[in-house]
Amino acid sequence: MKIEKAKITDNEILTSITKKAKAYWGYSAEQIQKWDKKLTISQDYIRNNSVFKLVDSDLIIGYYSYVLKDEKIIELDNLFILPEHIGRGFGKYLLLDFLNRIKKTGIEKITLDSEPNAENFYAKMGFVKIGEFETSIKNRFMPIMEMKL
Repeated sequence: MKIEKAKITDNEILTSITKKAKAYWGYSAEQIQKWDKKLTISQDYIRNNSVFKLVDSDLIIGYYSYVLKDEKIIELDNLFILPEHIGRGFGKYLLLDFLNRIKKTGIEKITLDSEPNAENFYAKMGFVKIGEFETSIKNRFMPIMEMKL
């Protein structure tokens, strides 16, 4: 098991992981299709952002990515695991790798917009909900969370 920088050519597998992980939470295929643009990881995205993949026996089973907002704030943009690996500690493994990587940079705060079903995961890892916003699905609210370092 290793975490390594994603290659530009990993975009299709990362997109597939993202869509499968979203569907895991019970969203319909129609809804996933509506979110297609937001759930697609392009080669340009990988080229222009920090993207790290979790590899197990040459199979990519998850990834995370982050975006520098300014010199003191980073946004955790994505953290997804293939559904068959959810609940086995791989999300925590990825998040701890991310936190260790960021703590070395002088960043003071991490923000993220959490999948509502993942809010408890992030809270257990030390993130605090600071707000929320309504999504394209009526009465579905996306928690805005942060962690101060």
